[in-house]
Amino acid sequence: MVARFFTSYNALFLLSALLNTFALTAIGCATGLLLGFAIAVLRRTRSRAAAPARFCVILLVEIFRRIPFLVTLLLVFYAAQLSGFEISLFAIASASVCLIATAYISEIVRAGLDSVHQNQWDSAAVANFSLAQTLRLVVIPQAWKTILPPAFAFFLLFLKDSALASQIGVVELTYAGKVLNNRGFAPSLTFGTILVLYFALSYPLMRLGRLMEQRLARPRHR
Repeated sequence: MVARFFTSYNALFLLSALLNTFALTAIGCATGLLLGFAIAVLRRTRSRAAAPARFCVILLVEIFRRIPFLVTLLLVFYAAQLSGFEISLFAIASASVCLIATAYISEIVRAGLDSVHQNQWDSAAVANFSLAQTLRLVVIPQAWKTILPPAFAFFLLFLKDSALASQIGVVELTYAGKVLNNRGFAPSLTFGTILVLYFALSYPLMRLGRLMEQRLARPRHR
């Protein structure tokens, strides 16, 4: 059974599923970080002209932070079916991940920006800094220490939650485990291998996150 399980075909199948799992998480969190920064900055603006945009992004964040990932995934899946366009399952899952990641990471970034004392913002305004200069030179270097730990924790959490994409047929690690189990391989062997692969994917990322946190914390503790 073991020799029949560890074949080159199964190894390539599992490697492809592993890459899909990582890609889903990376695409979602990278997009979420970019859009989350934009949303967090927009929410700090006080311009009346931007009020409708602020209302829309706040509504988006509050909705998708309160809807389970599986429900969001199914909503996007059925919306894609109704659209009439040929959209791949991976693209549907990626869009769902981006929505959830943007909502959560925007709150993480907002908390990080709020952790920088208002005096810092006011000093930059007195120095006639633009918003971009204030963020790049004053706020983000200080806020990043607060943003990174929960953002990386979310990244690792979502790495595991991406298993829900298997519910619509995306070939990621959990789906691969189901396929191999249905081919007659023992569940302990199949899902034990999936467990090892999840660990092999998440542990180096966890170590990387800790290393980055330590490097960012050094100047603060001197």
